Amino acid sequence: MSEQPHDADILLQSVDEARALLGPLDGNVRLIRDLHGVNVLSREGSLRLIGEANEVAFVRGVLEESLVRLRRGEEVSSTEIGDRLKVLDSSAVVAAAGQDGRSALGGPSRVRARSAGQVRYLRDLEQHDVVFAIGPAGTGKTYLAVAAAVQAAKAGAVRRIVLVRPAVEAGEKLGFLPGDFQAKVDPYMRPLYDALQDLLEPGQRERYLASDVIEICPLAYMRGRTLNHAYVILDEAQNTTIPQMMMFLTRLGEGSKMVVTGDPSQVDLPVGVKSGLADAVRRLKDVDGVKITRLRREDIVRHAVVQRIIDAYGHGAATSPREHP
Repeated sequence: MSEQPHDADILLQSVDEARALLGPLDGNVRLIRDLHGVNVLSREGSLRLIGEANEVAFVRGVLEESLVRLRRGEEVSSTEIGDRLKVLDSSAVVAAAGQDGRSALGGPSRVRARSAGQVRYLRDLEQHDVVFAIGPAGTGKTYLAVAAAVQAAKAGAVRRIVLVRPAVEAGEKLGFLPGDFQAKVDPYMRPLYDALQDLLEPGQRERYLASDVIEICPLAYMRGRTLNHAYVILDEAQNTTIPQMMMFLTRLGEGSKMVVTGDPSQVDLPVGVKSGLADAVRRLKDVDGVKITRLRREDIVRHAVVQRIIDAYGHGAATSPREHP
């Protein structure tokens, strides 16, 4: 059941204060509505905020702190206020230690490390700007990376999350499916949507996707971009070519983090095409600022039978033969 609407008033001393807070053409009003689901009613001498209690409290805090600075004579631009409002919400996902001392991520559904390898992985995500997570299916490579990205965005460490996948078919041909481009691409992106569904409330998730605070896109659309103040995740990276991997890694901009996840045993590239993931790990293993995290069969946290299936196929921590010259 959703919360009852909550409201709060902010008292203003002048029209200039209202203009500073709301931005040119009420741009910050749209941000507040789109990102936080809070409606802003401008009345003579005040602003009324209406929405869920925690979101109203967050928006009110940002606006009132900005007012205090304005009244002290400080220069506070509408753009700066807008950037503060782009922190995803007030109930920040906080990294903590559980009773067993393992790293945990809070959220609508609590996320915590469930193996020693996952503890190391979360620590590496926190401490390094570029992390490669290599391991078999079910080890939480993508899920924990998305959870860490949501945490960073909610805490204000980054302004946006960019989730990327190569659109490579795993033996199936989707090109003749009906629908527009987005309909054809969505099946490739579905695992990323699934992770967001667990980590964010439905209303929040839809607002962030609609406003591009969270962007999900095919790898090909990364070319030519520079991603500043972003948490960027490349999933299924074993299906990148060497030029694609180099292109992706060089998108990293100021104040950003980048995570590359993949399972070398599940390469779907054409025979004879080398995986960009294997090549990058080999080239970058000793590069300062890059961390290679390896997850293994004991880190698998899906149904118990998944470990046994992976063992039966002999891919627990193996490398696909196609990755070698």
